Amino acid sequence: MHIRGDHAELVVGGRLDVRSAADARTVLHSALDDGVGDLILDLTELDSWDATGLGVIMGAHRRAGRAGRRLVLRGVPPQMQRLLVATRLHRILAIEGGIAAESLPRV
Repeated sequence: MHIRGDHAELVVGGRLDVRSAADARTVLHSALDDGVGDLILDLTELDSWDATGLGVIMGAHRRAGRAGRRLVLRGVPPQMQRLLVATRLHRILAIEGGIAAESLPRV
């Protein structure tokens, strides 16, 4: 997993899973604590995430809210969009452009 960016926009690539969760959490928390306004989390380079990785995203979402900020997901890959719809998290998380559940390919 790799994360690059600053307190306004971060690009996450590789796998966001149990092995990378602690590092990702540290970077996200620092970005949220040091900035103002929306924090864009660009996921276009993300290959996959597991339940732990999704938990990191949800934790960052809650931390952003407590800091008066908003975590906004950008470029969510289709397979991850399906997971967000299945878990109904697409209704809680801010997703740039939204997710139209009807337009997702069936698996």
